[in-house]
Amino acid sequence: MNISVVIPLLNEEESLQELYDWIAKVMQSNCFIYEVIFIDDGSNDNSWNIIKDLSEKNLEVKGIRFQRNYGKSQALDAGFQTAKGDVVITMDADLQDSPEEIPELYKMIKDDNFDLVSGWKKKRFDNVITKNIPSKFFNWAARKTSGLQLNDFNCGLKAYKNEVIKTVKVSGEMHRYIPVLAKNEGFKNIGEKIVQHQARKYGVTKFGVDRFINGFLDLITISFLSKFGKRPMHFFGLLGTLMFFFGFLSAFLIGAIKLFRVANHIKTILVTDNPWFYIALTSMILGTLLFLAGFLGELIIKSNSNQKHYKIKEILNS
Repeated sequence: MNISVVIPLLNEEESLQELYDWIAKVMQSNCFIYEVIFIDDGSNDNSWNIIKDLSEKNLEVKGIRFQRNYGKSQALDAGFQTAKGDVVITMDADLQDSPEEIPELYKMIKDDNFDLVSGWKKKRFDNVITKNIPSKFFNWAARKTSGLQLNDFNCGLKAYKNEVIKTVKVSGEMHRYIPVLAKNEGFKNIGEKIVQHQARKYGVTKFGVDRFINGFLDLITISFLSKFGKRPMHFFGLLGTLMFFFGFLSAFLIGAIKLFRVANHIKTILVTDNPWFYIALTSMILGTLLFLAGFLGELIIKSNSNQKHYKIKEILNS
């Protein structure tokens, strides 16, 4: 199979038929062998019935329905596990991503040997204040943090080698930073292509102001995970050891000074009246807790590495 198109969606009943027809036209005109995987992330409109109808009429259409709304990252992960194509294309269901970009994205993966190609919506039709400016800030921060020189990390239109999507695990709300996750897994040949962005034709955006806060927190998380995600003990254990050592050394000095003063009949105060005693004690306690946090982190990674964080209710044409 040449191409798998993975499309996560939430309440996009108006656009699904038009989107599929557009994709099918592009695929057939380029003689691609393909599949289209729709992942219904807990829609409460008629989206799933439309997907069922499409799958009954077209064997290349596959559907995955979540038990409830889990988020775009979980939807992408489910689609990635199902995808069989040599090249996997992700795109949004709101018709803002153009299927006409698929042949060139496919060529960049197959002929130019990119591991991942990220779309860049250079000319956008979104609101400048609520989307464009915050997006530019997050892209700048992501570039500085990750070292990847991409202009649009959050663009839904991307192309991947199949081995990339089978290796990268997307959870939480990390879909914004899949290129960073891919880089962390050793896929270095990551490119970018300017793609056409279209104004939303139906409905309203599903993302509110909270996505910017979540994006900032995810950026901090991804920065930490890229360095210590596979070895939390190296971070928490080191910090905990340093704090415990500082506290222990401080307590030792306080005790030694107390004994010296008592032995030489020098007036002194109770150890518990010395504020440094409590600083030392707190440092030792915090150091121990940080060390335990690192140890527990190692255990969690080993026990939950293959755990899924979503429940699939129904699958079509699997």
